[in-house]
Amino acid sequence: MAGSGLPWTTLRATQFHDVLLTVAAQMAKLPVLLVPVGFRFPPVDTGEVAARLVELALGTPAGLVPDMAGPRVYEMAALVRGNLRANRRRQRPSMPLWMPGKAASAFRAGANLAPDRAGGRLAWEEFLTARMSAPRDNSSGLP
Repeated sequence: MAGSGLPWTTLRATQFHDVLLTVAAQMAKLPVLLVPVGFRFPPVDTGEVAARLVELALGTPAGLVPDMAGPRVYEMAALVRGNLRANRRRQRPSMPLWMPGKAASAFRAGANLAPDRAGGRLAWEEFLTARMSAPRDNSSGLP
């Protein structure tokens, strides 16, 4: 986009709460939590990112704007344990899992973090509390 000559704005955001909840729920199905070594996340609320995108869309093109991240950085094990607690499920022992490759190396180095850019206000614990207290939508027929 930058080379096209057209005006543009790009907002990069860290991982959404909903995505990490899906991952945490899948990990929690195992009797032992296999936790990737060194993986940390500052989850951000989709609603907060959407509000920022609307604000940016209504403004003038700004190019690459500061990244948006959640208010806290969590180890992967803390996200999974928080999900277990919120669902009143038994805690599991954890085992560190070394993930090979360039992508895993980038996660361990913190490439997915946005230091000093925590524009989001909703913490993981608050997201889980809100999610667990919200009425379930059973219109899909799924449990």
